[in-house]
Amino acid sequence: MTPATINITTAEQVGDYALRLSFDDGTVQTIDFKPFLSLSRHPGIRAYLEPERFAAHRIEYGELVWGDYDLCFPTADLYHNCLLRDVTLGKAA
Repeated sequence: MTPATINITTAEQVGDYALRLSFDDGTVQTIDFKPFLSLSRHPGIRAYLEPERFAAHRIEYGELVWGDYDLCFPTADLYHNCLLRDVTLGKAA
């Protein structure tokens, strides 16, 4: 269950495309973004496969963002470590 309000407090890069995110309720998730980035067909998203660009993430108002919100994710999805929900459902069908 997701708390009503949840914020990311820290994001530490722990792999080429993996971040360890800490949330304000004490939850910690290590998320590998490479599958999401690799499966995307959008060149603006695939651009974050460039290591320097991926490493330029930041926390803003409790959210994880890159650039001018060029790349961002719903905090609840990060909290549950669920970036590829639609892909998973599509493969199951």
